[in-house]
Amino acid sequence: MHRKRAEGRIHALAAAIRHHDYLYYVRDSPEVSDEEYDRLFRELRELEERFPELVAPDSPTQRVAGQPLASFPAIEHAAPMLSLDSDPSEAALRRFDERVRKGLGPDAEVAYTLEPKLDGASVELIYREGRLHQASTRGDGRFGEGVTENVRTIPAAPLRLRDRPRAVPPFLAVRGEVIMRVPDFEKLNERLLGEGKEPFANPRNAAAGALRQLDPQITKARPLDLYAYDVLLADGFPATTQGEVLAALRDWGFRVDELTARAATADEIVAYHDDLERRRDDLGYEIDGIVVKLDDLAARERLGWTSHHPRWAFAFKFPPRKEVTKVLSIVTSVGRTGVVTPVALLLPIELGGVTVSRASLHNREEVARKDIREGDRVRVQRAGDVIPQVVERIEEPEREGEHERAPLWRMPAECPSCGTPLVERGPFTVCPNGFRCPAQLAGRLVHFAGRNALDIAGLGDETAKLFVSAGLVRQLPDLFGLGVEQLLPLEGFAQKSSEKLVEALARAAHAELPRFLYGLGIPEVGETVARDLARHFGAFAALRAATAERLQEVPGVGPRMAEAITAFFADPGNGAVLDALLQKVALKEGKPAAAAAVKQPLVGKKFVFTGSLARLTRRRAQELVEQLGGKATGSVSKATDYVVVGEDAGSKAEGARKLGIETLDEEAFVALLTQLGVKLEELEQSA
Repeated sequence: MHRKRAEGRIHALAAAIRHHDYLYYVRDSPEVSDEEYDRLFRELRELEERFPELVAPDSPTQRVAGQPLASFPAIEHAAPMLSLDSDPSEAALRRFDERVRKGLGPDAEVAYTLEPKLDGASVELIYREGRLHQASTRGDGRFGEGVTENVRTIPAAPLRLRDRPRAVPPFLAVRGEVIMRVPDFEKLNERLLGEGKEPFANPRNAAAGALRQLDPQITKARPLDLYAYDVLLADGFPATTQGEVLAALRDWGFRVDELTARAATADEIVAYHDDLERRRDDLGYEIDGIVVKLDDLAARERLGWTSHHPRWAFAFKFPPRKEVTKVLSIVTSVGRTGVVTPVALLLPIELGGVTVSRASLHNREEVARKDIREGDRVRVQRAGDVIPQVVERIEEPEREGEHERAPLWRMPAECPSCGTPLVERGPFTVCPNGFRCPAQLAGRLVHFAGRNALDIAGLGDETAKLFVSAGLVRQLPDLFGLGVEQLLPLEGFAQKSSEKLVEALARAAHAELPRFLYGLGIPEVGETVARDLARHFGAFAALRAATAERLQEVPGVGPRMAEAITAFFADPGNGAVLDALLQKVALKEGKPAAAAAVKQPLVGKKFVFTGSLARLTRRRAQELVEQLGGKATGSVSKATDYVVVGEDAGSKAEGARKLGIETLDEEAFVALLTQLGVKLEELEQSA
C-alpha cells in the first residue's frame, strides 16, 4: 500500500474507532460486535507499524506511551477543584436549600441538577484544540499530580474530542471521576489473591491506586472507567446551565452519568436521594450519596464560594452502612495530639465492601454511655463510608446478668506508649508528654512532612513509625540529621530511595513560616490560621513571645484559640524541641503587618488569576496579594477589582472584559507589586 493511500485509511480507521468508542462508552449503544471492533483496531495498528511517521498522538492505538516515571510532576489546576459541603441528614439538605433561596432573593426561580456522587478519584483533564493535553489528580484542590499517561490508558477518556454537533472550545478543562466498577474490582482482587498479593479494600482505593502507578502499563491492566461532570474552565463556551454543561460533555465524547435528574424543591431532592439509596447496591459502581447543584450558572456566581466549597452545591450523603459483630477486646490508641482513643478489636465483618476488624469508641465517656464491654455484640458503621465506628450495643437477654458480661472497661492510668500519667480534659483522656511520647512523635512527623506543611516526599506513616521505633528520631529536629548511611539498613530503603528522602529533608530545611507553623501541629492552628499568624507577626520569635491578648488581634483568633497557642509555646518540653529545631531549619520570614511601611495597601481589593505566569507561580502570586491585604478569588464577578491574565488565559479574561473589570498582564502585575513594596528578589526566588 502506498503512503498516501495508507494515510487516508489510517484517518478513516481512527475516526471509525473513535465513533465506536463514543457509542460504546458514552451512548451505551454499540453498533458493531467486539470482533469487528478488534479487527478495525488490528488493521490500524498494523498500518501504523508499517508507516510509523503517520502515527498521531491522539490515535486510538496510543493509549499507552512512554516509559515508567520516576515521580509525578506537580500540576497547578486551571481552576480550583474545591470540595463540597456534605451531610447525610435531611435537615442539613433543607438548610442548604433555604440558604440558596435566601441568597438569590424571594423572586428567584430555583432549579437544581441532581447527580450521583461517584466514589472514586477526582481528576482534571485539559484539552487544547480538542486533544488531551494534560491530566492531573485533585491533590489539595489547587495542585495535583500529573497522571496524563495513565489517564490516556482509560478507554472512556477521550484522546480527541468530537466537534459535532457542538464545537469544542480551543481550551477546555473538565472535571471527572475515575472509578472501578464493582464486578471489575472483584475480578482484580481475585487475581491479586491468586498471585499472593494484598487485595484492595474497596473500589475507590483500587481506582486511586491504579491512577497513581508510575508505570502506565500497570494502569492499563487495571479496568478503570471515567465519568465527566463539570467544565472547570473553557474559552468561548456560552453555557448558562449545568444541564447544558452535561449535554456538551456528552456531545464532545465524555461518559456522563445517565442517572442525572432535575429538581425544583427540597422534597424532590429527598425523593431522588432515597430512590438512589435503595438502588445503590444494584448500580454496578460505588456511590456514597448525591450531589445537588444549582442549575443556573449565573446564579452560582452571585452566591459565590467559601475558601473550601461552593455555596451553590451540596453533597447529600447516604447514611453509613451498618453491621453487627462482636467485640473481642478493647485497646487504646495514642494520636498525634496526645488524645488516647479506645478502640474495639472486632470479629471481622464485611461492611460496604471492606473487611472491618477494628472500630473507634471515641472516648471514655462514650464507652460508658453506650456501656460497651469486651464480648458484647455491637452495631458498627463506617462514618462517611470510611472510618468504622461502634454505634451501639445489641442487647442479649441471655447475657443480661452482670456476671455474664465482662467487667466495665476503664481507661488506663498511664499512656500506653510512653508511660506518662494521663490527664482528663473534658470527655477526652490525653497524654501530656507531647513531642517526647513516641506515638505522638510518629504522628507529628507525618503531619510535619505533609504536603501543606514542609512537604517532605517519602515520609509517610509507616516510615515515621520505623524511624521512631529504630531510635533514629527521638525528637523532631533529629529528622534533619539523617543521612543515607543511617537509612540504608532500614527495611524498605535502598540507595536511591534513601538519597531522595535525604534530598527532600535538605529542601525542607528552608521553610516558609506559614508552612512551618502548620507543620508544628499547634492546637487549633490549621492552614488558614497559620497563614494569618505569619502575616500578622512576620517572625516566629514575635509569635512565640505573643500574649493571648496580642494573639486575639489576629482576625479569627478568639480567646480559646489564643489560650491553646500560648499554652503550646509555654510548655518547657515544646520549647526545648523548638529551640533545637530552629538550629536545623532556616525560616523564610517577613515583616509584621503592623510594621509595614504601607499598611496592607490592597485591603478590600479582589484579584482573579487566569492562565499561566512565567515569572512566578500562580500560588505565589496569590500569596503576595494576600500579604498586601487583598483577596485572591477563583471566579470573576462584579466585585472583582483586577483580573491578572497570563499565557493561555481562559474564559475569565473574556468575562472580565464583558464586566468592564481592569485586566493586568504579568508585567503590569509585577509592576504593581514592586510599587507596593515587594522586592524583586522575592519574585525571582518564587519562580
